[in-house]
Amino acid sequence: MVWKNPWYDPSLQHHTPNGFRNTHSVGHQPGDVERWRKERKAAGLPKPPALGYDNFIRQWWQPVELNEFSEDGVWWLGHASVLLRLNSHYLLTDPVFSRRASPLSFAGPERKTPPPISVDRLPIIDAVVISHNHYDHLDDATVRRLLHRFPDLTIFAPLGLGDWFRRRGAINIVELDWWQRFVFNGLSLTAVPAQHWSMRTFWNRNRSLWCGWVIEGTNRRFWFSGDTGYSPELVTIPERLGKIDAATLPVGAYAPRWFMSAHHMDPQSAVALWQQMGMPLAFPIHWGVFELADEALDEPVTELKQALNDVAPITDKFRILKIGQYLSL
Repeated sequence: MVWKNPWYDPSLQHHTPNGFRNTHSVGHQPGDVERWRKERKAAGLPKPPALGYDNFIRQWWQPVELNEFSEDGVWWLGHASVLLRLNSHYLLTDPVFSRRASPLSFAGPERKTPPPISVDRLPIIDAVVISHNHYDHLDDATVRRLLHRFPDLTIFAPLGLGDWFRRRGAINIVELDWWQRFVFNGLSLTAVPAQHWSMRTFWNRNRSLWCGWVIEGTNRRFWFSGDTGYSPELVTIPERLGKIDAATLPVGAYAPRWFMSAHHMDPQSAVALWQQMGMPLAFPIHWGVFELADEALDEPVTELKQALNDVAPITDKFRILKIGQYLSL
C-alpha cells in the first residue's frame, strides 16, 4: 500500500502527494552523507570544548529559577527547549529532557549538559509547541512525562504529527499548516515556514511537516524559529504577521557548512537574518547540549560573538543566554 498525503493541496508549493518539501531546493547529492561521515571519523570530530566539558557546564549552565519572575519572559532550557511565559500562560517549545536524542536508550547523541529543570518542577504548562519530529526536538519520554503530569495539555504541531501524540495519550491537539493560525487562551499561534525536513524512521521521511511558530500575546509577538537553514522566506514572516518583538535563532549543528547549511543556520546566517528582521530582542538556540555536527560545543557561541561584534558591537539586543537563564520580554 502506497502512503498518500491526506493534506495534499496542489496549490501549495511545499505540499507533495507523498508528503512535504521545502520551497527552495536543498537536496544533497548521492554519497554526501557517507562523505561527511568518513571525513568526521578521520578528523576525530567533534572535539571537546576548549576547556573541557566540566568547565563548559560551569560557564554556560545554571538551574532554572522560577519564583522571582512574574512578568512575560523566557527561560532557555537548552537546545531548542524554551519555557515561555506570555499573558501569564506557560508554553514549552520542543521539550527534550531525556539523556539521549535517540529512539534508543543506549545509543545516539547524548546530552553533554543536564536539563536545568525537571518536569516535576515546571509550572503549570498550558501548551507544548513542536517544530518537527527529529529526536532532538520531539522526545517520547519527555512527552509522556508531560502528559502524565498535565493530562489536559494542548499540543501544537505541524501537519502529520497528530496521530503520534494521540498514541501517547494526548487529547487536545492542534495541527497546522504553514500560515495557519489558532487562538488559544487569548494567545494567537501561527505556524510559519522553516527550511528543514522530517524523519523519525526509514519509512516516514518528510511525511510530517516542519515549521516555526509565532506566538502573539497582548503586547508581544514571539517567534520560535524551530530548526531551520537560512532562507529568504524567513524574512516574509514579519512582513506578513507584523514586527517581531523577540525571537529565537538557531546557531548550531552547522559544520561542515557544505553539508549542514541547507538545514541549519550558522552564527553568521543567524546574525544576517536578525539584521533583516530589524534587530529585535533575540537569543541563540540549538547549541550547547547535543553534539549533532562537527563543531565543538562551544564553537557556535564563539563564532556568534565575533559575528555580532563585526556588525553590531554596541547593541545588547542579541543576548547570549546560559542554559537555564531567564530573559524578560
